[in-house]
Amino acid sequence: MKKKTVGQPKSGDGDTVHSPLVTYASMISLLTLCPPFVILLWYTMTAADGSVSETWNYLKQNGVQGFLDIWPRPTATAYKIILVYGVFEAALQLLLPAKTVYGPISPTGHQPVYKANGVAAYLVTLITYMALWWFGIFNPTVVYDHLGEIYSALIFGSFVFCILLYIKGHLAPSSTDSGSSGNIIIDFYWGMELYPRIGKYFDIKVFTNCRFGMMSWAVLALTYCIKQYEENGKVSDSMLVNTALMLVYVTKFFWWEAGYWNTMDIAHDRAGFYICWGCLVWVPSVYTSPGMYLVNHPINLGIQLAISILLAGILCIFINYDCDRQRQEFRRTNGKSTVWGKAPSKIEASYTTTTGETKRSLLLTSGWWGLSRHFHYVPEILAAFFWTVPALFNHFLPYFYVIFLTILLFDRAKRDDDRCRSKYGKYWKLYCDKVPYRIIPGIY
Repeated sequence: MKKKTVGQPKSGDGDTVHSPLVTYASMISLLTLCPPFVILLWYTMTAADGSVSETWNYLKQNGVQGFLDIWPRPTATAYKIILVYGVFEAALQLLLPAKTVYGPISPTGHQPVYKANGVAAYLVTLITYMALWWFGIFNPTVVYDHLGEIYSALIFGSFVFCILLYIKGHLAPSSTDSGSSGNIIIDFYWGMELYPRIGKYFDIKVFTNCRFGMMSWAVLALTYCIKQYEENGKVSDSMLVNTALMLVYVTKFFWWEAGYWNTMDIAHDRAGFYICWGCLVWVPSVYTSPGMYLVNHPINLGIQLAISILLAGILCIFINYDCDRQRQEFRRTNGKSTVWGKAPSKIEASYTTTTGETKRSLLLTSGWWGLSRHFHYVPEILAAFFWTVPALFNHFLPYFYVIFLTILLFDRAKRDDDRCRSKYGKYWKLYCDKVPYRIIPGIY
């Protein structure tokens, strides 16, 4: 099995993407700073009026003890909510009727098989959640009222989950797409296995990334909307726009879920702290934070501005979806699809797997993918801006997610380019000559 150089992150096929210094700096900072940041984000949004300066003044006056005082302790209620939600989503993943979908063949020749029932799981989840509220069985405001405790429980519980993944990767890997760098910190952070599973059918990354993380985004968006309604007797147009755009985006995600299984998150990044803790904790907290802010800030945008933001956001989400659809259709038809009404422009590339086998791949150079190599990130960032901008500009913190997403996607574009350069060699140079811009056409 091919070993990694110690101090360097790994993707599914063993590429070096950052220097050891950057790797260690990012690992240590994320491992130590992300957990307390989640708590500070929640506290600022719910108890400090969304004001960073107010939270800063509190910490300056009360120091470390003040921070410990605001960190909520995990409670039985929080663990019950997480457990019921997690078990429910796991059951839907396993039991709902599904179409069999094959993932990309890995460098070791392994091809994962998935049960594609994301749309059904998404609809069942939202309908069940709303029905529980409508019929008075469970009030979603309980989730909001215990949100800090839930985040605290997720922080510690997900850390333990990642430790178990590390142990599983050493003792019982699910496929040949696994291995160690020889460094315990790197293995814990980046992960040991590319496709960890429990049994034959329960894919752990599909659960953490899709059914727990992304599903919680939609559930919490509705929770914030219901909380504002029960507090004020109505829902502001700013909250409606925010909730609608988030739900459109998550709906798009589950509609395209099988395509997501071909992306870097699933097909190249292994299951470690970086991916799994992020999906279990960072997504439910940071990704939903604009809605969390709006609960206590029922801003009135007016019909014209609200509709303008809504339509702009929907357009960006559609373009993001169409970018992925265009490339997926191009791959499905082996380059024989039409792109914007014409035959696609492409580069025929070949590469060698770790087993020495030569394979062929097609690189699309027209349509959205002729504008830049990662153009789909542009509408994704803009969509995030449009579901955040209903918060207006009284406070900076609601825009943290947009800034974080921009940094994440720019870094991901670099990692993907480095991986493809290593994989395709001279063909990637031809591709970059034909599509010179990485993300923003004409600029970057």
